[in-house]
Amino acid sequence: MIARIWRGLTAQDRAEEYVAYMKRTGMAEYTATPGNLDAYMLRRDLGDGRTEFVMVTLWASMAAVRRFAGDQPERAVFYPEDDQFLVDREVTVRHFDVAARRDIPASG
Repeated sequence: MIARIWRGLTAQDRAEEYVAYMKRTGMAEYTATPGNLDAYMLRRDLGDGRTEFVMVTLWASMAAVRRFAGDQPERAVFYPEDDQFLVDREVTVRHFDVAARRDIPASG
């Protein structure tokens, strides 16, 4: 299992709009892609007028990630209206092998 993690920031007063937008775009596309196991949108207000978002998606394999992200899976995937919301963003993502999960027995 692969965890794919991306981070971006919005103005705090646009955070609720961004949540709704991401539900229609990113979250919908993640969960419709074969091999996607789960998707989380995390958020926190930073106290400086910005809200940080972290997207954590779980995938069955890197092949499944590529079905979503294309031939360069380390590049972040952006949507047409992202520039209207994001005041800062990572242009790359991080991928991690999931070493343990509560419903997966530990191996050796």
